Amino acid sequence: AAAAASADGDDDGDGDDAMATDGGADIELCGYYEKLEKEGTDAALQPGVYTLEELKRLGRTKGWCPYFLARHVISFANVVVYNYQYLLDPKIAQLVSSSMQRECVVVFDEAHNIDNICIEVMSINFRLPTLDAAQRNLGKLRSDIDRLKATDARRLNDEYQRLVAGLQTQGAMPTNDGGCGFGCTTHELPANPVLPADILQQAVPGNLRRADSFVRFLARFVAHVRRRMSTDQLVVETPTAFLARLMGEEEIEAKPLKFVSDRLRSLLRTLEVTDVAEYAPLMLLADFASLCATYTKGFAILVEPYDERMPTVRDPLFQFCCNDASIAIKPVFERFQSVVITSGTLSPIDMYPKILGFEPCAVHSFAMSFARDVICPLVVTRGADQASLSSKFDMRSDAATVRNYGKLLLELAAVVPDGMVAFFTSYSYMQEVVRKWEEMEILSALLKHKLIFIETTDVLETTLALENFKRACDAGRGAVFLSIARGKVAEGVDFDRHYGRAVLLLGIPFQYTLSRVLRARLDWMRETCGINEADFLTFDAIRQAAQCAGRVIRGKSDYGLVVFADKRYAKADKREKLPRWIQQFMGDGCLNLSTELALHRAKAFLREMAQPAAPSQNVSLDRDELGRSAGYVARVATAAIAAHPLQATETLHGAVSAEPPPAAQPMDTG
Repeated sequence: AAAAASADGDDDGDGDDAMATDGGADIELCGYYEKLEKEGTDAALQPGVYTLEELKRLGRTKGWCPYFLARHVISFANVVVYNYQYLLDPKIAQLVSSSMQRECVVVFDEAHNIDNICIEVMSINFRLPTLDAAQRNLGKLRSDIDRLKATDARRLNDEYQRLVAGLQTQGAMPTNDGGCGFGCTTHELPANPVLPADILQQAVPGNLRRADSFVRFLARFVAHVRRRMSTDQLVVETPTAFLARLMGEEEIEAKPLKFVSDRLRSLLRTLEVTDVAEYAPLMLLADFASLCATYTKGFAILVEPYDERMPTVRDPLFQFCCNDASIAIKPVFERFQSVVITSGTLSPIDMYPKILGFEPCAVHSFAMSFARDVICPLVVTRGADQASLSSKFDMRSDAATVRNYGKLLLELAAVVPDGMVAFFTSYSYMQEVVRKWEEMEILSALLKHKLIFIETTDVLETTLALENFKRACDAGRGAVFLSIARGKVAEGVDFDRHYGRAVLLLGIPFQYTLSRVLRARLDWMRETCGINEADFLTFDAIRQAAQCAGRVIRGKSDYGLVVFADKRYAKADKREKLPRWIQQFMGDGCLNLSTELALHRAKAFLREMAQPAAPSQNVSLDRDELGRSAGYVARVATAAIAAHPLQATETLHGAVSAEPPPAAQPMDTG
């Protein structure tokens, strides 16, 4: 945080690092943090809205750490905007979001991929270099323990006594408050990935209490994992099977493993480790041990000895895969009384309660309210030669399919002004198609109309390509951006105004169905949730396609073409899973089109949109028109809240009113 506060090298002198002496050793302290801790509760902010940059500027001015300042004021803020992981990842949520009250209203915006986020935060992957680093961590811990025994054995003995009494009752697990008043621990260690209430009240098993015994225990566990990764065969098993084999080979029971993550963090605090990041590999293995011993259902263990990209090179990958998205989000539902999940591409909406494991109190889906049709969705099923268009595996590489996709893009570039975005189903398919387009001289013909930019796996390259793409659009030259449906651009980049007048989806972005991680999740959902494999794959692909389509409509004055170039989009089971704001513009005349018919519709739409619109047409429908709209939710009366305990707040201060409280006003939910 101090580095962030002084990233530009502009230091006013108030946040210089300090040196403290403890037992003859100099310990470097952060001046920004120390000054903020000295201020205590007086470190208050003026009312207002603070972005990260504004907090950093304030930190430079006052000499305060902006990170811990933000952590401090979360308890007093009216609105907090942050990433999903701060609530869903238990290692982070216990540190940052512990001060949130039950009455808080939690809104998960852009939540179309929330199930994938939940699975990601509970999954653990590592390779052999991680095990090597973990073994080095164990060697360093042994040295630090021996040093502490010689200089301050009392500290180790005090820790042992706390662990005998229990994790939480004796303070071995701090309540996320290191005494500074800012809800932080001294060394800012990530919290336990899972911490059942019954574990907190138990004493730590005897073989983990002594520091040196615990390190030997961890060394045996790491050695067992290394042996499991030495196999030449694919391994797919449940956590129960992994624990049974661990018990048979190492005589390590499941119960002690539940405490490993917290025991390691307690030891690091006792040793006063300041460079916590150095021990990240060992903490990752400890998290895996605790998760594996705690959850016997909803997880799978996969050991892949070879990388699919290089099947002849041995590079084992150990994966602890979460298949149950409800595990991460369940504590949020239990902790807060109001949780809202919303997104423009949350469709079909009935799938989310199944995969997240909850019963919604209210479900609403809204259409877009525009005075004119600003979206023109076109389902193109045939090319200029009447050959079918599809990205199906058995058709995607056909010369006719590649040529027709290229001619469709070329013809659209000739009629669409300014910017266009074309989404491929994967990086490998994009590379294959672009290479063939070059051989067919389609790219050279495309350059006569617009410049071409491509998304790559390199973030810096993609960022530079986006900047130049927008520069070409601003200059009037026009540009085409070739992107990936599941890439970073599809999720987080807006092509508003003239930057995106057309989106072209070259196929349906299904996941790689041969992925072993995906297969494990599909099997679990079929057996536990009753979700058919084909239904989930279609649902996941269509929500990604809808996310791509939404890149061009970012405001009331935006308009654009959305071309679905795959014959499967014409099928009802695919089309009906699109959001309502796309379906409402998708009439019969937009389905099952050839390239020529699609170009005719595109020209007519762009010609209409190019005409000057009345000011009233650039905004939503007025109130009367909105009331007549089929997507409008009528005004409903709400129950009176006069008897709510919060209404009696004034009486506590002696300000009792002689007049009865006013009747509750109806709420306009439209």
